[in-house]
Amino acid sequence: MRLCFTVAPEQDGRRLDRFLRAQGLSAGLVRAVKQNGGFFADGAPLHTDQPVHTGQRIAFTLPPEPPTAVTPQPAALTVLYRDAFAAVVDKPAGLAVHPTLNYPDHTLANAWLWYLQTNGESGVFRPVNRLDKNTSGLVLLALNAYAAPLLAQSAQKLYLAVAEGELPPGPGSIEAPLGRRGDSIIGRCVRADGKPSRTDYTVLAAAGGHSLVACLPRTGRTHQIRVHFAYIGHPLAGDDLYGGGTKRIARHALHCARLVFTPPLSTAPVTQDSPLPDDMAALCGACGLSLPAALPL
Repeated sequence: MRLCFTVAPEQDGRRLDRFLRAQGLSAGLVRAVKQNGGFFADGAPLHTDQPVHTGQRIAFTLPPEPPTAVTPQPAALTVLYRDAFAAVVDKPAGLAVHPTLNYPDHTLANAWLWYLQTNGESGVFRPVNRLDKNTSGLVLLALNAYAAPLLAQSAQKLYLAVAEGELPPGPGSIEAPLGRRGDSIIGRCVRADGKPSRTDYTVLAAAGGHSLVACLPRTGRTHQIRVHFAYIGHPLAGDDLYGGGTKRIARHALHCARLVFTPPLSTAPVTQDSPLPDDMAALCGACGLSLPAALPL
């Protein structure tokens, strides 16, 4: 992909490397471009320590993506959005995002590379947000190294969760530091020496001993929503790792229902929604919990 930026009057005289950083290029990407063709100002080569001037068109080609060791594997994949920089896929519960020792294949990564292959494309799997294996919902993918940090900066995620117990309606916030739990490789807990963590939420409905909650994680810690709600005495339904019961649902009731992000080179935000999957919808129905007409994001 070839990118081009025009130098604005307020950027006149700025060194090229500083101009590029202001356009969102990381230092690593600048180095990679230098090693793979370099930068051009109105068609003439330009070094990164040279100045740029008003009206110049600074162009360069993104370097080739590094090879990936993930094997393409056929799988049903719901792609909700695609442009030159980003894609949004809807991940079902039970599907790991990345290959691991426990799940070496048949992951979202394998499915994405198969999707690219069947469309005559090549690329890598670069998720901007990651979901636990049993969390369902939206995953934002960056399609090149330029897009990745910009998408990460702009992305906002809203989750729907069903928590045990009936919380009072309205907004709330949980701010508690999170760290590793000593008795588990994957478990997390609230601990004084943990990393600062905050989850804002709105209770949308409460009935049948459960609450439907919209959650906005303001930090991105492992298992953050799950641990925070367990910490306040309301573990997610189905979350047996953190004290939730599995009688009504076989996995933790957490779903990434909305993604809002601004694609690179655009000022218009994109919103993508995913409806509650069948198991969470059935749980809500059994408890008498109904979805509101609009989500709070």
